[in-house]
Amino acid sequence: MTRIAVVGGGRIGEALLAGLLESGQSHEDLVVVESVPARAEALGERLGIRVTDSVTAAAADADLIVIAVKPGDVDAVLTELGKADLDDGRARVLASLAAGITTARIEAKLPEGFPVVRVMPNTPMLVGQGMSAIAAGRHADSAQLEQVGEVLSAVGKVVTVPETQMDAVTAVSGSGPAYFFLVVEAMVEAGVGLGLSRDVANQLVVQTMLGSAALLEESTQGAYELRAAVTSPAGTTAAAIRELERGGVRSAFIEGLHAAKDRSAAQDS
Repeated sequence: MTRIAVVGGGRIGEALLAGLLESGQSHEDLVVVESVPARAEALGERLGIRVTDSVTAAAADADLIVIAVKPGDVDAVLTELGKADLDDGRARVLASLAAGITTARIEAKLPEGFPVVRVMPNTPMLVGQGMSAIAAGRHADSAQLEQVGEVLSAVGKVVTVPETQMDAVTAVSGSGPAYFFLVVEAMVEAGVGLGLSRDVANQLVVQTMLGSAALLEESTQGAYELRAAVTSPAGTTAAAIRELERGGVRSAFIEGLHAAKDRSAAQDS
């Protein structure tokens, strides 16, 4: 099986490792790089895999190197990778989960021709329901892209896009959970204002969201048709939708996602 080194033992790194173990990946084929001693010890105990503070040591034995650190820490990781012997004939690929870091920026710090895949994950991967988009760098071929996709499928679904669309992906799914949570917050607050207890309002909203998402995924109809089916003429839902549209909810979402895309593009540059 593929030997995988995950650089970064934060929540995303741990979620990916846990998903890989659950999907059948051998403990012996996984290693995580974590420099904080207490966190490293906790990861070793919870996951039962090798933990090291050396990027170069982890990379030396890996077929796939996953960078799962904050964007500001990527350059330090690449500097350490530069000390490793990555030209030893082993077929390796690097996947970066760091937001806003282009494949070109990573490729410039690695040996010429090193294959790089850019990934935009989102936080539902913490519960195995992530949505990841992957894009190939200049030197990554279709087999290497598929390899990265298979690894990420352990924690959710995966789509392939050109790297030019990664800023749009960031706006839609990378930041998407925050929009969802904002809507949940608003609906719960509205429920409390209507006289429900906060606990009951929260249960009603969360289960409604879960059920609606499941219905949307399994139905042959799209969001428009499903919404229309619930919206009886002159009914309660129609009254609510009318007020939401009057408040500019649709246009606010469109403008918000455009703003997120623009910010992501600014980080890329």
